[in-house]
Amino acid sequence: MVMEIEVKIADPEFVAGVLVAAEVRVAPTPPTLALRNALHRTDELLRHPNGEFPTAAVKDAIRDMLRKGGFRPAGRNKPASEYLAQAAREGRFPRINNLVDVINLLALESGLPISLLDLNAVGPSAEIRYGREGEKYVFNASGQELDLAGLICVCRTDPAASTPLGSPIKDSMAGKITDQTTGVLAVIYGSTRAIDEPAMESLLVEFGQLMEQYATTKQTERQVLRGAAA
Repeated sequence: MVMEIEVKIADPEFVAGVLVAAEVRVAPTPPTLALRNALHRTDELLRHPNGEFPTAAVKDAIRDMLRKGGFRPAGRNKPASEYLAQAAREGRFPRINNLVDVINLLALESGLPISLLDLNAVGPSAEIRYGREGEKYVFNASGQELDLAGLICVCRTDPAASTPLGSPIKDSMAGKITDQTTGVLAVIYGSTRAIDEPAMESLLVEFGQLMEQYATTKQTERQVLRGAAA
């Protein structure tokens, strides 16, 4: 059964790729993933003085998408994909674990930010909406909070509440994967100015293949979702 995810983003250019994976195993990053040719080539490109990544077109499309809710995607609040690109340019690209490194590879290849959430934290249904005034969540072990007002958020939905867990900027500590994680929900955030639906579907197929190769995934679901007209 495909996970029920409702999109409440009033932006016809918004497109999201959703992957649900069950029976995953969190483990150290395999050498074959760390040395994967595509990642190596991307690292080298990003370190090149003339390398531009994300490209100006993709960067502008994603930032404009985030501004539509009233959020300001700059400085410490820049999209996660821009942070990864900067880290690669500076030779400090993070190596975390098999699951996180798969999404980081895809973020570098596509230029799009991606959330990765523990499926148990999300539950059986979710929604993608703009953060409300006063909403925040803790995003690191130091207890720092991200102000979610106007930001696109992936939220757990319960009968009486909608709880933000992830975003294109940083995911919450409450939704992060742990060594005990056995299932994940991943959301690729895009704009039709940067990626069309067929290309997003192809990215999800590659995502599923990487998960099967490096995370012993046995079951996956994928969806391409769109925003609505304002």
